[in-house]
Amino acid sequence: MKLATQRDGTRDGRLLMVSADQSRAVSSRAAHNLITALEDWKHYEPLLRAEAQALETSSPNGVAAFNPASVLAPLPRAPQWLDASAFRTHSELVAHAWSIPNRFSDEVPLMYQGASDDFLPAYGPSCLPDEAHDIDFEAEVAVIVDEVPMGTSGEAALGHVKLVMLANDVSLRAFGRSEHQTGFGFLQAKPSTIFSPLALTPDELGICWRDGRLHQPITVRINGAWVGAPNAGHMSFSFGDLIAHAAKTRRLTAGTIIGSGTVSDPDRNAGSATILELRAVETLQHGEPKTPFLRFGDRVEIDALDESGRSIFGRIDHHMLQSPGDGTGAIHA
Repeated sequence: MKLATQRDGTRDGRLLMVSADQSRAVSSRAAHNLITALEDWKHYEPLLRAEAQALETSSPNGVAAFNPASVLAPLPRAPQWLDASAFRTHSELVAHAWSIPNRFSDEVPLMYQGASDDFLPAYGPSCLPDEAHDIDFEAEVAVIVDEVPMGTSGEAALGHVKLVMLANDVSLRAFGRSEHQTGFGFLQAKPSTIFSPLALTPDELGICWRDGRLHQPITVRINGAWVGAPNAGHMSFSFGDLIAHAAKTRRLTAGTIIGSGTVSDPDRNAGSATILELRAVETLQHGEPKTPFLRFGDRVEIDALDESGRSIFGRIDHHMLQSPGDGTGAIHA
């Protein structure tokens, strides 16, 4: 199934069933919004699959053309957003470039708890206060789970993955190191995260989804220029590992989102999925970074394409803009 969330004037939006070719969509009659469905997935999943099948084989009442620029994030808000750093290559490059300790461990994943109350749609601006905060993007894979019991094993955890999507974990690098050194984790360094228009059930991904990983390149462009297409299959920890880590001492509420961290590829010809890593590579090669962080007006595109060149999750396509400074914050229109 391919699911999206239509704007309807509410905080959680209206659940849309989207056709396999992403050309058509219809509002779900079974569940008003995605969080409702996730909270009782065993009940709602067969109903949603029946609606998805009907969309493929007939023209249900209310079917319309699907416009990815008109939807919210699949979950406009969630109980939790837990983001990891599951790619060893990324940690090693950054640590080597700036001679800092490599925090990556083969036994315990790195993970922080981010803000989950205000996710941004794939199309539209990310409004931020100041370019001097060193604005960066991080292209990631993310999964949404149903309720995960405390102490769930990594193998069992994969059964709780209900949906897969892409994310741009926007980062303000000027705050990152100082906040990490406090020992309390990120706060100002992590503004609102952006998600792909579509969230897919794992079966939609076919052989690309195996071993708890998405084995597919994630393509990133800035202002139309190619930055990288690292393969997300190089995760050192699977999503099962990450979910089990998060659930070690507490249960995870249905609708919790787990992020992979910046996608990174040992093959340097694949490029990078964040400016920080690109600057690390430049530092190692030239003695200093050359690529600047993002400026207001810059356009960021993140996508994953299938073998036919079609977008799998819909493209993340947004601009970095300056916030109006009047207390209204990010713009969702």
